[in-house]
Amino acid sequence: MSEYVIGNAKIYSEDRVIESGYVHIKDGKIAEISDGAYTGPLTQHDAEGKILLPGFIDIHIHGGYGNDAMDASVEGLEHLAQNLLSEGTTSFLATTMTQSEENITKALESIVEYADQQNGHDAAEIVGIHLEGPFISEHKIGAQNPAYVQRPSVEKLKHFQDTAHGKIKVITFAPEVEGADVMLEAFKDDIIFSIGHTTADFDQVNDAVSKGAKHITHLYNAGTPFLHRAPGDFGAAWTNDDLNTELIVDGVHSHPASIKIAYKMKGNERFYVITDAMRAKGMPEGEYDLGGQTVVVKGKEARLKTGSLAGSILKMNLGLKNLLAFTGDSLENAWRTTSLNQAKALKIDDQKGSIKAGKDADIIIVDEDINVLTAIKRGKIHSFS
Repeated sequence: MSEYVIGNAKIYSEDRVIESGYVHIKDGKIAEISDGAYTGPLTQHDAEGKILLPGFIDIHIHGGYGNDAMDASVEGLEHLAQNLLSEGTTSFLATTMTQSEENITKALESIVEYADQQNGHDAAEIVGIHLEGPFISEHKIGAQNPAYVQRPSVEKLKHFQDTAHGKIKVITFAPEVEGADVMLEAFKDDIIFSIGHTTADFDQVNDAVSKGAKHITHLYNAGTPFLHRAPGDFGAAWTNDDLNTELIVDGVHSHPASIKIAYKMKGNERFYVITDAMRAKGMPEGEYDLGGQTVVVKGKEARLKTGSLAGSILKMNLGLKNLLAFTGDSLENAWRTTSLNQAKALKIDDQKGSIKAGKDADIIIVDEDINVLTAIKRGKIHSFS
C-alpha cells in the first residue's frame, strides 16, 4: 500500500482545527497529523488550502444512482457504493424497507454477500444494516407499504439477524405496538432500537428509552407532533438526553427552522445528518420504484402518487451544507454530525469517524461550499474535481 502526504490543508481533526497542516497516510491508515508544511521525502498531494473532513457515514440510506438495497442485487450495491464516494460518503448502513419477509430476507442475503467481499478502497463501505420496518405502525406508514407491516416478533427479528450474519446494527420500530417491548428487551444489547413510523406519545417514547431504545428515526417524519399539552414523539426527541436523533436535512422533509430547533435541542453530539435517499438520488427527474410503489421525482422532491414524501434524493455533502445554512453553526462544531456521532453509535469510532492517527484513512477534501473534490478511501485517492 502506498505512503504519501496530503499537505497544505485546513484539517478538522477530532480536537482542533489545523489552519494549515498535513496528514501522513500509510497502508490505508492515518499515520500522523501535523501543523505546518511537510518537508520530508514522501510524495505530497497539495490540497491547495482546501478543507479536510472525515468521510461521511450515512446510517439511513436505501439507495441512489439507480439502485436500492431492496433490489437484492450485489452488482447494484457495488454501483451504489462506488457512487457514494462522490458525495463524500465513505461508510453506510444499507437500509431495507417494510416489504414481504421473503423480499427482506433476499435483500439481507445480498447485502451480506456484498459486504463480505467488498473492496474497502474503491467504494463506500457497508458497515452494517438498518432494518427500517416491518415492525412499525400502519397508522404512520409514510412511504412504507402498509400491506407488509408486521407485529414485532423476537423469532422474526432473530431470523433477520441470523440471515444478516449479525450485521443489523439499527432497527426502526414503533414501541407502542403489541410485542415491541418484548423484542426490545431481547435485542437491545445487540441492536440500536430507533423509534420511528410511530403513534407513540411523549410518555410511551420515554418509556421505550428507559427500556433500551436509543434513537429517533428521521425526526418530524412519520411521528407524533409537538403540542403544548401533548409533546409527542417530537417533544421526547428534543428533551430526552438519552435519545440521539436522525434528521433528513434537505429543507423539504422539515422546514429549516424545525431543523434549527432540533439541532439546538440535541446539540452537535446527539444529532445525525442522514439522507434516507432512494434510488432516484443522482438520477434525472421521472418515475422510480420504492418498495414496489411508484415514486415521482421532481426538483428536490420524491413523492408517492398519493403526495406522501418518499425518502429523499439528498446527498450527504449537501446535508452538511444545509445544516450550516439552516442553523448558522460553524463547521468546527457541525462536522461530527456526519461522521463521528455515527461512528460512536456503531462502536466503530476506534476505526472511523474522525481524522486521528491510527484510524482508517477515510478522508474527504471539500471546498468552502462543501463540494466534494476528493475522497480518500482507506488511503486510495478518488478525485471528482
